[in-house]
Amino acid sequence: MGERIVYFNGDFVPEAQARVSIYDTALATGEKMVEVTRTFNHAPYKLADHLERLYRGLEVLQIDPGMDPVQMAEVTDETLHRNLPTESEVVDWQILNYVSRGPAAQFEMVPAEELKPTVVIHCIPLVNRLGGMAKKYTNGIDLVVVEQRAIPQDVISPQIKSNGRMDHVVGRLEAKKIKPGSTGVLLDQNGYLTEATGSSLFLVSDDRIQTAPSSRVLSGLTREMIFDIAKKLGIPIEEQNLTVVDAMNASEIFITSTVICQVHARSFDGLFINSGLLGPITNQVRQAFNEEVGLDFAAQAQEYDHILRQRGPLR
Repeated sequence: MGERIVYFNGDFVPEAQARVSIYDTALATGEKMVEVTRTFNHAPYKLADHLERLYRGLEVLQIDPGMDPVQMAEVTDETLHRNLPTESEVVDWQILNYVSRGPAAQFEMVPAEELKPTVVIHCIPLVNRLGGMAKKYTNGIDLVVVEQRAIPQDVISPQIKSNGRMDHVVGRLEAKKIKPGSTGVLLDQNGYLTEATGSSLFLVSDDRIQTAPSSRVLSGLTREMIFDIAKKLGIPIEEQNLTVVDAMNASEIFITSTVICQVHARSFDGLFINSGLLGPITNQVRQAFNEEVGLDFAAQAQEYDHILRQRGPLR
């Protein structure tokens, strides 16, 4: 169906030709912001809000990408539409906006006129990732507490969304060793729950949804959606300090993120939650989530699993 296209510093190039300099700060010093958006029925969900968060981070890092958020949204939409014909019409997309400071000046290997930010936008079809985890929407995931602690918010703000979040990287590796296929949960320095690696964490107890204070975790847009959904459904939702014991005693647990949407936890540190089944409140939230985005994301994953079985995962 054709090769995917990447927006790279003002040009649209084939994915295979998108190359970053070895001197770029994305590699050399990690000075890069990233934003992840996904589509539902090919429409980017809350793209403007995602880009607003991207620009807040860029302001902290004092990086000017050379375009304003409206222009960034325009080239993001253009990148997506150039890629849509490369996949089946049923396939939705993950959109990634990367902005680095550009070539690192301290190496003195790049002419001064080339010292400008690197802007990359690319789109990944979700068929592989979601199809590969289709069973988890039905069976749930296993959560395990890892030794790695979350970086304290007074050291680095969790609102700076960079995929150089090494606490999450190390947490994923630890979780893999503890139980292959599981998802790690990070505690803060005081032993309170923060997030799962790459996703927001929610407990259900006494018919109330609970989650960590927003000051200690990334204020994810999907996380914010859960607050809105809970209010619409009349389900109490609150931010508070939560412990491992609270999770063990929870009647339900679920995680959310931009790409996976929502998945329930069947176990927490080896203890089955709600007998491993999708709980009633989690299911209520899931159905409202489906209505909000205009599709059944769990059913979509099952459809992608069927596609993968027909053609194989890697393309």
